[in-house]
Amino acid sequence: MIVSHEHKFIFLKTKKTAGTSIELALSQLCGPDDIITPLAAPDEALRNGGRGAQNWQLHGWWGSPRPWWKRRLLKTNAEDYGFYNHIPAERAKELLGDDRIWRSYFKFAFDRNPWDRQVSWYHHHFRKKSALPSFADFIRSDKRARIDNYGIYAIGGDVAVDFVGRYETLEADLTHALAEVGLAFDGELPRAKGTFRRDTRPYREYYDETTRAIVGDWYEREIKLLGYVF
Repeated sequence: MIVSHEHKFIFLKTKKTAGTSIELALSQLCGPDDIITPLAAPDEALRNGGRGAQNWQLHGWWGSPRPWWKRRLLKTNAEDYGFYNHIPAERAKELLGDDRIWRSYFKFAFDRNPWDRQVSWYHHHFRKKSALPSFADFIRSDKRARIDNYGIYAIGGDVAVDFVGRYETLEADLTHALAEVGLAFDGELPRAKGTFRRDTRPYREYYDETTRAIVGDWYEREIKLLGYVF
C-alpha cells in the first residue's frame, strides 16, 4: 500500500496483479511524509532509487514497530501495529484517521481475470514445493485457495476506490491513474515475483467444468464489475 500526501493518491495493493511491481514504481514518486508499506527483502532490493518502507508504523508505548518477540508475546499481527501489505480499504481508512484524506485523495487498485489470477495464485502458493497437488484438488479442497481482492478495494460490499484498473491493460491503466493526479508514467515497470510459474500453459487448460464454475462463483463480484469472461 502507498499513501502519497505529496501527490494525493492512495494505492491499495491486491493479490496476483503485479502489485509489487506497481509499488516499486510508485515509491519513486513518493516524498518523505508518504506512507509506503514494507516489501519482502528481495523486493525491497529492487526499489532502484525509490524510497523504502516508511511511515507505516503505529506509534504506541511498545515502540514503533513492536519487536518480533513482543508481537509474539501479545499474539499480534501486522494489522495491529500499522499499515501493511494488502491492507483492505476499510482498515486503511480507519488508520488514516482523517476522513478528509480518504474522501479527497484519488484511490485506485488493480484486479485481474479471476480464472487467470487463480492459476497464478496456485503456482505462487506452492512455489516452495517440488511436487504440486493437482489444480482441481487445490480448488476443491484447499481452504486457502480463495483470495479476496474485492474486499481490498471495497467497503461494505461497495467499491470504495475511484478507479479499478485491469492487469491485462496494466500500463495503460496505470498511466490513466497517475494522470488523474497530474503525474506521468514512463511505461517501465520493475519486474517482481514473476518466476514462480513453472507450467506456462494457457490458464483455460487448467480447468474442467466444475472448477471453472467454482471460480466463477467465488469471484462473481469482480467478474461483474470488470466484465471478465472465461
